[in-house]
Amino acid sequence: MDCFQRLEALVDSAGINGIEEANALLRRFKGRSQAVTTAIDEFMLDFKTLVFVVENGEEGFRKSLGKLARARLSKLEHLVSVTA
Repeated sequence: MDCFQRLEALVDSAGINGIEEANALLRRFKGRSQAVTTAIDEFMLDFKTLVFVVENGEEGFRKSLGKLARARLSKLEHLVSVTA
């Protein structure tokens, strides 16, 4: 499973343990460019928000936050492939 597939799986599961794994997966891309670093930060903020909402039982927000996190992840994947 490639890095971005694993990140999508983490978004789907939205568990607290996924935050550290996502950080570890994304660490290799930090510093490639300011745009990539910013995209990583934006994704992680949305992912952490998703995890917080799910962990606190607010399932009504899960779908929209998941969609936002996936959009940020897609942007990040595009930026990484462009700078590679």
